[in-house]
Amino acid sequence: MESDNQSDRTRTVFSVERLLMAVSMGALCTLTMVNVLVRYFTDLSFAFTEEISVVLMVIMTLVGASHAFGSNHHISILYFVERNPAWRHAARRLASGCSLLMFGLLAWYGMRMTWDDYRYEVTTPSLGFPQWWYSIWLPLISLLIVARLLGVLRQGEK
Repeated sequence: MESDNQSDRTRTVFSVERLLMAVSMGALCTLTMVNVLVRYFTDLSFAFTEEISVVLMVIMTLVGASHAFGSNHHISILYFVERNPAWRHAARRLASGCSLLMFGLLAWYGMRMTWDDYRYEVTTPSLGFPQWWYSIWLPLISLLIVARLLGVLRQGEK
C-alpha cells in the first residue's frame, strides 16, 4: 500500500516537473520568436527579452536536473563501474552525495545572493524589476533538487 502511495507521489512530481519544463521551454520559444519577428519587420529589438530568457533557461535547466536525478537519466560515466559491478552501489551513492553537497551549497549561496538583492534593492538593467524576482528561483529549485537527491539516497538504502 505504501509503495503505491510512493509511486503515485513520484508520478505526480514527475508530471509537475515535466509541466514546468514544458511551460518554461514554450515561453522561451515564444519570447524568442516574437523578438525575432519584431526585429525582422521593424529593425527594433526587445532588449528586455534577454533578461527573461536567461531566467527561463535557469528554471528549465534546474527542473530538468531534478527530473534527471529522480528518473536516473543523468549523465554518468560507466567505464569503471561496469568493469566491477561491486562498485556500482558505492559509485551511485558517492555521485548522489557529491550532487547533494553541490546543490546544497548552491541553495545556501543562492539564498544569500537573493537576500542581498532584496536588501540592497538591486534592480535589473533593462526592465528595472527587483533582481530578487529572478534570483529567488536558483535557491528554491536547488532546495527541491536537494529534496529529490535525499529521496534518491533513501530509495538506494531500501
